[in-house]
Amino acid sequence: MDKTEFYADARTDMTGPLAGVRVVEATTTWAGPMAGCMLADLGASVIKVEHPAGEVIRRLPPMLPDSHLFLGNEMVNRNKRNVTVDLHKPEGVEVFLRLAASADIVIENFRPGTMDAWGVGYAAVKEKNPRTVYVSISGYGQFGPLSERVGYDPIAQFYSGWAAQNGEIDGLPVKAGTFLCDDLAGVHGAVSALAAFHHAKETGEGQHVDVALVDTIQFQSDGYLTAGATDMKLDRWGSQFAIAAPVNRYACTDGHVYAGVLLDTHWMRLADIMERPDLKTDERYATNMARVQPGNREDVDGFLADWCAVRTSGEVESIFEEAGLPATRVNTFAEVAKKPHTLARDMLQQTELSDGSVVPLTGPAAKFSRTPTRIRSAAAPLGKHTSEVLKELGYAESEIYALSEKHIV
Repeated sequence: MDKTEFYADARTDMTGPLAGVRVVEATTTWAGPMAGCMLADLGASVIKVEHPAGEVIRRLPPMLPDSHLFLGNEMVNRNKRNVTVDLHKPEGVEVFLRLAASADIVIENFRPGTMDAWGVGYAAVKEKNPRTVYVSISGYGQFGPLSERVGYDPIAQFYSGWAAQNGEIDGLPVKAGTFLCDDLAGVHGAVSALAAFHHAKETGEGQHVDVALVDTIQFQSDGYLTAGATDMKLDRWGSQFAIAAPVNRYACTDGHVYAGVLLDTHWMRLADIMERPDLKTDERYATNMARVQPGNREDVDGFLADWCAVRTSGEVESIFEEAGLPATRVNTFAEVAKKPHTLARDMLQQTELSDGSVVPLTGPAAKFSRTPTRIRSAAAPLGKHTSEVLKELGYAESEIYALSEKHIV
């Protein structure tokens, strides 16, 4: 499909499919801000509440080239307005509760009990607005024996069992190269918020949504938690594929490809490509169930490795594509950032940041033909919209000035 055809009926008068939905987030670092980022990218009006000193993501590397700004903050806090409020002070609590009362969704990701201790937990917000959806994201959840334990992304990866499955076959457990648990918790936080918001619209009933990093990574682990509970043997596969063979990372003359076959019809085509028609009828290799058996797996993996070793990654990609088989060069982010497909999908969007620099920020993933999404604004400087938002809540200029003088906002 042509891109212009996909967007033929696109509207230009809306921020996205969530236009009109109001979100308030009191969050830090990644999981909570990611939930808010997803809702903001989808068009919601998201107000990020920070302490007047700023939250930690504003100071975590890496720093963007030719800029004094940090990549993480710019990525996860775009499309939001920013308000500073000191929740340690009674006047700040009152500001937040008025702000939360105006929201459809509230998101927080502090350690369980923290928001309650500050006087801005679910019970306090519910008293102001029973329809509010209040999303709490934490390491281990709001209840359970470990709920009060400190939990960050890599801790969740290793606690949950996920890291034990990751890494080379004969190596040690390895964490993901990205904030995988934080990202998944952010996605589940956003999706769950929308589900609860739908319920609130239908019934008038708000609710508390509890999202735990360890729960989300266990849910997204392909049933392996059930496998562990039933004492099924779980092997670490490295770059191989447990359910099919041959599938692996293979060396070429100019790098590596990731390639393989999933179906027996694929294997027949691959055998012809490798000029090994005998493999199509050999009972050790003719079916996937046979190919994944110990010994046979190593054989077919070696056949494909030898075939790739004398070809460039581009040749392998082209031959596989022509045959309808899956293969890709093993790209770095720097390489894939230059790919025409990346640009055609708007996955990099030139964005002017608050310091005037222009950076290609990673764009929203989902595409909407009627209500397109985009990066509408860069991450806001600390407190940029405080006065604007407080005026929307009914605060007079003099009241805002008094709060500022007391360093509450």
